Amino acid sequence: MFICTVTGYKGGIGKSTTAIHLSAILAQHGKTLLVDGDPNRTCLAWSKRGNLPFRVEDERKYQKLIREMDYLVIDTPARPESDDLKTLAEGCDLLILPTTPDVVSLEPTLEITEAVESANYKLLITLVPPLPNRQGEDLRETLKTNRVPIFETMVRRTVSFAQAAEKGVLVHQTGKKDPASLGAWRDYEKVGQEILEFWEANK
Repeated sequence: MFICTVTGYKGGIGKSTTAIHLSAILAQHGKTLLVDGDPNRTCLAWSKRGNLPFRVEDERKYQKLIREMDYLVIDTPARPESDDLKTLAEGCDLLILPTTPDVVSLEPTLEITEAVESANYKLLITLVPPLPNRQGEDLRETLKTNRVPIFETMVRRTVSFAQAAEKGVLVHQTGKKDPASLGAWRDYEKVGQEILEFWEANK
């Protein structure tokens, strides 16, 4: 079973949104369980409002289910303590660290990388503004230059993420067929492919 954990040091970076959408991608390849460990229970609330293609369970109730799963995605509380962070990193195959392309989000995310430098982790740049704004591209190149593990794919910003959460669906299922919504879904598809390639190479 492949286990990936999504965590971050601040809210508003797309942590739970990432957990939801990556679970949907992985569910296309095997039985997938999303464990909601965030006190806000964002993922559980999202799933109860609609119909997601995978199971979402409270962190206190999931243990019996994991035996039949191929993929386990864990959404964690924001701002984990250093000891908790190390435990999270040691307990998964890949730690995913979403960050938005701004200094306020990046600095605490880089603090996490210092705490888990021996673990398998990757930064995921989310909520990227459209061109001609180049914040996302510039940040990606800076991180790559500094040898910070990072997903090649970035996830674009769209108001449809909020609408998807309200309806309990995925970003491309809101009924809005705008390019940003469909593009954001394709972004997560590409991230999912990067994850599957990582897992194949590290089994």
